[in-house]
Amino acid sequence: MSDPNSNLKKFDHPTITATGEERASVIYGGTQTLWFNTGTLCNIECVNCYIESSPTNERLVYLTLTDILPYLDELEAAGETGIEIGFTGGEPFMAPECLDMVRAALARGHRVLILTNAMQPMMRPRIKAGLMELLEEYGPALTLRVSLDHYTQTFHDEERGAGAFELTLRGLRWLAENGFSITLAGRSLWEESDVQARAGFGDLIKQLGLPVDPLDPTQLVIFPEMKANDDPPEITTACWGILGKDPAELMCASQRMVVKRKGQESSAVVACTLLPYLSDFELGSTLSDSRKDVALNHPFCASFCVLGGGSCSA
Repeated sequence: MSDPNSNLKKFDHPTITATGEERASVIYGGTQTLWFNTGTLCNIECVNCYIESSPTNERLVYLTLTDILPYLDELEAAGETGIEIGFTGGEPFMAPECLDMVRAALARGHRVLILTNAMQPMMRPRIKAGLMELLEEYGPALTLRVSLDHYTQTFHDEERGAGAFELTLRGLRWLAENGFSITLAGRSLWEESDVQARAGFGDLIKQLGLPVDPLDPTQLVIFPEMKANDDPPEITTACWGILGKDPAELMCASQRMVVKRKGQESSAVVACTLLPYLSDFELGSTLSDSRKDVALNHPFCASFCVLGGGSCSA
């Protein structure tokens, strides 16, 4: 009898690799970061956006305060208090109820991390006033991570469009001048070493007077790249020992993300911030549903998380 798995292609099977080995999976160890994807609409369209955010992408619609409150209740019921709550997108400040949702998370005693491009949506008077109120009430419990792909205008604008660099710097200056906790997120597209990239960012940080240590990987995150047509190796159970990697370090061991798809009445919980559209990584509609193991059955699992060492949390 022929082997039914003999024709497998890479990332085809949830538990077996194309070579017939046992696929690695990650055990969920409790929530350290809960992400809310506020929607995929964004004020700009980047060349290599992993989630394909744009001014027209509504595959994930805006979350509302009503959407997120049940998840905050679930965290309390599970004793997961004072954790990190992340808001991502799209551009979170385009969501009409963004500030209400941020306030709700902070009021429960959580730390909040907002991922933003610090451009026009954040700089609207209503948003700036609301952020100032939150800063006054909650101080360093609120952090904004600003996407600055590169420390030069040329390369940053190559990804995000002409003029994006200057608009982001304007937002960064405003955040710094007003005492917000800021971190930066760069990218490793340009074949620079980590040392070169941090030195370049360091010069810009000094020039702008930002409260960011470029040598601290939690304050300046330089993300590994995810390419749609990349062909990384599959991760087997043997890889943990070969690579000296602890699966508890991966995002899906301690993080979940809430999304709301267009046309769906309710939100859903997915295993990974990088894979919001794939049904294989949807774990149910509640946090309770989502507390299950995750098979590393996607190229991003290998390229970003295991081999790239990336994590979206602070």
